[in-house]
Amino acid sequence: MSEPKENRDSVFPSITRRSLLKAGSALVTLPFVMSGKSFAMQANAPETAQASGAAERVVQTCSTFDCGGKCDIRAHVADGVITRITTRPDSELDPQMPIMRACVRGRSYRKFVYHPDRLKYPMKRVGKRGEGKFERISWEEATTLIANNLQRITAQYGPACRFVHNNTATSGGTFSGDKMMRRLLNLTGGYLEYYHSVSMGNTAAATPYTYGAVASGNSLDTLAETKLVILWGHNPTETIFGHSNHYFQQMKQNGTRFIVVDPRYSDTVASLADEWIPLLPSTDNALMDAMMYVIVSENLHDKAFIERYTLGFDEASMPEGVPANESLVAYLMGDKDGQVKTPEWAEKITNVPAQTIRQLARDYANTKPAALIQGWGPQRHNCGERTARGSTLLATLTGNVGIKGGWAAGYGGCGNRKFAAGPEMPDNPVKESISIMNWVQAADDASKVTADAGLKGAETLNSNIRILFSLAGNYLANQNPDLHQAVKVLEDESKIEFIVASDLYMTPSARYADLLLPETSFMERWNIGETWGTASYLILSEKLIEPEFERRSDYDWQREVAAKLGIESQFSQGRTEQQWIEHIWEQTRLSMPDEHLPTFSELRVQRKHLFKSKPYVAFEDNIRDPQNHPFPTPSGKIEIFSQRLYDMHNPEIPALSHYVPAHEGPEDALAKQFPLQLITWKGKNRANSTQYANPWLQEVQVQKLWINPLDAQQRGIRQGDTVRIHNARGICQVPAEVTVRIMPGVVAMQAGAWWQPDAEGVDHGGCANVLSSARITPLAKGNSHQTMLVEVAKYASAV
Repeated sequence: MSEPKENRDSVFPSITRRSLLKAGSALVTLPFVMSGKSFAMQANAPETAQASGAAERVVQTCSTFDCGGKCDIRAHVADGVITRITTRPDSELDPQMPIMRACVRGRSYRKFVYHPDRLKYPMKRVGKRGEGKFERISWEEATTLIANNLQRITAQYGPACRFVHNNTATSGGTFSGDKMMRRLLNLTGGYLEYYHSVSMGNTAAATPYTYGAVASGNSLDTLAETKLVILWGHNPTETIFGHSNHYFQQMKQNGTRFIVVDPRYSDTVASLADEWIPLLPSTDNALMDAMMYVIVSENLHDKAFIERYTLGFDEASMPEGVPANESLVAYLMGDKDGQVKTPEWAEKITNVPAQTIRQLARDYANTKPAALIQGWGPQRHNCGERTARGSTLLATLTGNVGIKGGWAAGYGGCGNRKFAAGPEMPDNPVKESISIMNWVQAADDASKVTADAGLKGAETLNSNIRILFSLAGNYLANQNPDLHQAVKVLEDESKIEFIVASDLYMTPSARYADLLLPETSFMERWNIGETWGTASYLILSEKLIEPEFERRSDYDWQREVAAKLGIESQFSQGRTEQQWIEHIWEQTRLSMPDEHLPTFSELRVQRKHLFKSKPYVAFEDNIRDPQNHPFPTPSGKIEIFSQRLYDMHNPEIPALSHYVPAHEGPEDALAKQFPLQLITWKGKNRANSTQYANPWLQEVQVQKLWINPLDAQQRGIRQGDTVRIHNARGICQVPAEVTVRIMPGVVAMQAGAWWQPDAEGVDHGGCANVLSSARITPLAKGNSHQTMLVEVAKYASAV
């Protein structure tokens, strides 16, 4: 719907000549490589800086988005403007802890910060929720609205009606608006908390049922001598996952063999793989089962390791009181169900040839050591918990747990990572919590959120969600599974009474705000960057430029709200944002005396601290000395069979992780109507949906639907045709990319595109969340948005 001119002008007011020059000075040459050709964007920032005679300083910094690299960004600052971005020169490489060079995302941050579409002023909604109609107001009015609504709504419904949503755009730093919002709410009665990580919560919940602990990955420097790496649904080349690529490329050059198991021929396959094994999504466990059958039937398993460290391999090693034929061997040989888990059995399910399965199993079992590293994509299916545990069983059978060069699989996070202290958080008086997957139900009808659905700490919720804060998050009305279901609740103003959104841009989620606030970018505030994966360093993210227009950091306006609630001194403790960062750094120094962290003044010169920990192998002590270091499971052993899961009596989370056909998987009856499985991937040009608005990065990778030529031919689809992807939940319309890089029966789109519905509700942005399901996983009560059946048709526009 078009907006009246007065509203458009209030949202995007005229730009002064000075601000236009500043914005223009942020544009400089940025090379891109697309389809084998080199492109560049040229502007005059260096000339502008030189012409003005401004002294340039170069500052090493990092972003604090939900981006794993925390790569080395060198911001060139002159006259209060970022003129260009470079990165770490090769001469500064530290082989003991390689900080990443900036990727295409890092090199394009200036265009994201200096963009005319950034929000400029606080605004309140004047139309219906979702219309995107706002009018400019003052910060005094904005903070008064927040304070008054907090007091009114809390008095009426109690503190459990208050909710702070998932806010990943700032989760890469130790200090953020959503953390401080939670601090403010705890000081005024508390709020409804959520648990579960949308990124990796299913595997984090499942892995402890094998090992008793979540972190099951090694530091990557322990893989230097590994002869074989199987990357199972893992795509670090595009996701920029820690500094994996640095080590993997070194290993590749030194002769390590890489096999990638993935339905899509990703950039990781192109850059690393000696072999690509595509399989149908959600059938991972069938492939794993058949591999285990080959390993056991061909006597390739590590008998000594299994006998000493495990429980549940065969009938002789089962816990007392469990009926016969519940062991791994009994399952593989079909002793209970009559189905032997041969490669031929798995081929019919996975579409992986039986001989390929045999060779993969033999290669993994016979190569010593070998590392099976599972990504987080496979565990985002509704069978993801089983897939996560299945990989741990393979690692256990082959004796690759707790040894240098091996990998315990499962969650894969490294247990020796170190983090900054973070701001102190007062206790939350509200004890109940929900899965992040329950928030729509909690806003719609709190009685729907039961213990079976994921409620913790109470039998029932006392109130629906009535006030919601979305600070640097686009999950609300973009990344949320079954987007139409979520939006229906958001549009109903009798449900959530007051929504506050703070962001850099008018995102799809921001359009549903009652109060919309212009946030600062990471270049306009203070923070400490923290890494993902197996990286181990902290880096200062310093305020480099002053925010323009009326942009303010969340902490800045939260202090005003706290003052109007009478708790400012308790909330801020008299600290500015920079003083909080100094305080957090000092607390971090005190908590890590052996690391000899620099003082904050020294950090401002050094910019970063590398921990340079010794090589770390998960469960090494448990394997070296099981008597004194038993696994933290009930049995003290690696539990191939989990009594805890067995006692749940849930067929979807079997005690022995194995294949169970997935809802909306290839064996679902729904596949007759919607025969294609749609998956998404995290692309190189944005972190989730962050930076979608960056035009440079939109050129890096255009939003399309990947479809195999066989599937395209059956539907009369040619390269570049506009297609409609649809199921019972929604319709999405994008161009087709007809390519053999996706296997038959599967289609794929990059995740994180912004939802752009037309008047009929058809999405034109390529947002897969209009098609994804809100079904929760059985164990973690987590997300399964990767499991979705669709049909694709060529779009014929009306004449």
